[in-house]
Parts: sequence; structure tokens; C-alpha cells
Amino acid sequence: MEAERPVWDEVFAAELVGSLVLVGITHEDPAGPRQEQFHGVVEAADPERGITLRLRGSRDGDLYYLPPDLRSFAPAAPGSYRLRSTGEVLIDPDFTTSWTINPPVH
Repeated sequence: MEAERPVWDEVFAAELVGSLVLVGITHEDPAGPRQEQFHGVVEAADPERGITLRLRGSRDGDLYYLPPDLRSFAPAAPGSYRLRSTGEVLIDPDFTTSWTINPPVH
């Protein structure tokens, strides 16, 4: 059974474009979860293709694609955010988002 697609908010999607986002991803794995953090600027938000980020910091210039689900984006509290994996400090991002990636079920 395919999950129902979340409602796309065109106004919020337009607000995301150009914003600085801190991303946290947990990769669930039989050996234990692995976490990564990175940040970037939203280049595009499309209901079919998803959210396109142009990364900054240690992954400067790379593109990263998130699913077209806006529910996980939340306004970030002002302040500095230290990325555990790289030690980078991000000052005053606009939004945070976190995701969990589960391995495929066989």
C-alpha cells in the first residue's frame, strides 16, 4: 500500500527557497544508527522533485535532494549550531529539518 502524499504548501515552499537549512539525517542500520548533519541553501522546492539544497561548509557546492515533504521543516531558533560530525558552527540558520532513512525491507 502506497502512503498518501503530504499536502504541498506552495506559499511555504516559496519561503524555503533561498533559506539556510540545517539538516540532520539518521541512517537506521542493523549495526546501529549513523547520524550526519550538514547545511545548505534551498535552491528549489518542487512538489514532484522535492527540495534541492546547495550545500555549504565541508560539502560546499554539492547538491542534496530531500523528498517533497515540507512537514519536517521548522523555523530555527537564533543562535549557533555545532555540527557533531565536522565541528563546523552554523550561525542563525533559517530552518532545521531532520529525517530518518530506514533500510529496505526484504
